Amino acid sequence: MKRRNFVQASLALGALGSMVGCATTGTIPNRARVLVIGGGYGGATAAKYVRMLSNYKIDVVMVEPNTNFVSCPISNLVLGGSKTMGDITTPYDKLSGKHGVTVVKDMVSTIDAAKKTVTLAGGATIGYDKLILSPGIDLMWNSIEGLQAANASGQILQAWKAGPETLALRRQLEAMPDGGVYAITIPLAPYRCPPGPYERASQVASYFKKAKPKSKVLILDANPDVTSKGPLFKKFWAENYQGMLEYRGAHKAIAVDARTSTVKFEVQNDVKADVLNVLPNMSAGAIAMKSGLANANARWCNVDYLTFESTAAKDVHIIGDSTLSAPLMPKSGHMANSHGKVVAAAVVAQLSGMAVNPNPVLTNTCYSFVNDKLVVHVASVHQYVAAEKTFKTVAGSGGVSAAPNELEGVYAWNWAQNIWADTLL
Repeated sequence: MKRRNFVQASLALGALGSMVGCATTGTIPNRARVLVIGGGYGGATAAKYVRMLSNYKIDVVMVEPNTNFVSCPISNLVLGGSKTMGDITTPYDKLSGKHGVTVVKDMVSTIDAAKKTVTLAGGATIGYDKLILSPGIDLMWNSIEGLQAANASGQILQAWKAGPETLALRRQLEAMPDGGVYAITIPLAPYRCPPGPYERASQVASYFKKAKPKSKVLILDANPDVTSKGPLFKKFWAENYQGMLEYRGAHKAIAVDARTSTVKFEVQNDVKADVLNVLPNMSAGAIAMKSGLANANARWCNVDYLTFESTAAKDVHIIGDSTLSAPLMPKSGHMANSHGKVVAAAVVAQLSGMAVNPNPVLTNTCYSFVNDKLVVHVASVHQYVAAEKTFKTVAGSGGVSAAPNELEGVYAWNWAQNIWADTLL
């Protein structure tokens, strides 16, 4: 498949592959309720598509603590200075005003799968016929000694959940003196967005090259090598950030000292930096962990990939970053959006007495900005394989950029605009 055709078709293919076989027979109930927890790429997409695929007959309630959707993809550009928080923020008003999703601004404190109810932090209880859980990731603070306190104080930030910390980290970079050091630590895979930390380091280096040319970027990676688009990143770094950006693999962070702005490693010597951006290990979202749904190594959620139904609780469907990923399936925003469409189609089919599509398709594209204009991508198509009860990448689908280029920068921004519209508008 040619690059241009893949980009234009990927979102549409994901939707089409999810919906085949979903709208021909059966009776859609008028009073069924689907409850969605989480308004990110997975949850907001699922909420919208359940309404659409049921001809707006199924009631959908989405519980989300934030007033606006803030995109993690593209947020690294805020750190680099070429985008603002306003550029990556979209209100939820179209989900409610246009699609009739009831958006509840709150958090879920408990899930009672036996009674099919959830209790909100505010005290209210909501019942459901189907629950779609899309809580994203949680940060395993205890995996790095001292990090939780350092983060709470605002001294050592993660900014891996786009929002206030994104802006706070940008301000730390702006305040850092020319000649200072920014260091990012990367946890062992799996974690949210495999190429994201390397894009972030590239964005910071791009900013330093223009505004603080004596400064340095350190990438301290617990993995032995760059986990995604490695040759592309490393070639660009060597050609454009020589002497400014340094990559060190097999550096597993185990502790931080906020007082001295130091990170400690399992084997190597301590590293001190003016700005520390420490990413701990990650797990399924807190509500999934608390509810006993993280039944894969007590960290991720096992699901039946045909319907995304939890293997731990009936009528609870889990999507997005919290799932135990299928082979070569990244924890990305585009993938969560694809999950949302597949689960919406499956839930509508089940509530309507129809057969679930036996051959759902997922698509994924991940763009990475290596400076403010040049971009590389990786893309893939994933087909459900009934014999193995999982998704597998389709041979020859997608691919990787040959080299960074400005045209892909145009594609990347258009991708963002399209997927935000597909998810929220």
